Amino acid sequence: MQISQFRLSWDEDPRVPDKAEYGRFEMFTGLIEAICTVKTAQAGAKAMLLTVDLGDLASDAKIGGSIAINGVCLTIAKMAGSSATFEISGETLAKSTLSRLRAGSKVNAESALKATGRFGGHFVQGHIDGTATVKSIERHGEFADIRFAAGPELLGQMVVKGSVAVDGVSLTIAAMDRDSFTVAVIPQTIKGTTLGTAKIGDLVNIETDIIVKTIKKQLENILPQGGALSVEKLKELGF
Repeated sequence: MQISQFRLSWDEDPRVPDKAEYGRFEMFTGLIEAICTVKTAQAGAKAMLLTVDLGDLASDAKIGGSIAINGVCLTIAKMAGSSATFEISGETLAKSTLSRLRAGSKVNAESALKATGRFGGHFVQGHIDGTATVKSIERHGEFADIRFAAGPELLGQMVVKGSVAVDGVSLTIAAMDRDSFTVAVIPQTIKGTTLGTAKIGDLVNIETDIIVKTIKKQLENILPQGGALSVEKLKELGF
């Protein structure tokens, strides 16, 4: 069977005999489909119930399906009209900005990618690596350069001209320095995402590029701790 025959989430596909055994495979592209409104955010000691009005996205949403909210992959626990309720764990709350959401908050939303759909943006898993803070916003007509302050762990997983997801939005890194990175935002992204109303000091979710993370991890595994990549080391590794 070809992968194009499946939705990536394998939703209700009779050709997959046991979804519990095979698990779920979901991904996103970072191309935001809608700006949605939080209806309620009920925070407990270590969890949250978040209800979001999905608007037109609700027509293709169902219980058990996945939606990325501000870049975080969430599973729909309940549907009522156009509103979806998500159960959010303490781990997700600690890693992301979702605990800051309140009724009326605007969020970026994207449905899980279908294998038969057009792929744009970049590979986004919906697994947040950390948060960053808006440091400066420079407007150039309808365009904007937004600079984010981030920690060394996040910056170590980025490269100039590489991809990054900011609150679920697929962006290209235009510049980096020791404690920040900058993205150039086009008018369509400003109009169609919450980046259009971003303010200095705002906290945002960051997911770095899975390809960069994978290469970095493999290099860390093969290089000695604290060692530098040299011609001799490359020869040892068979290059």
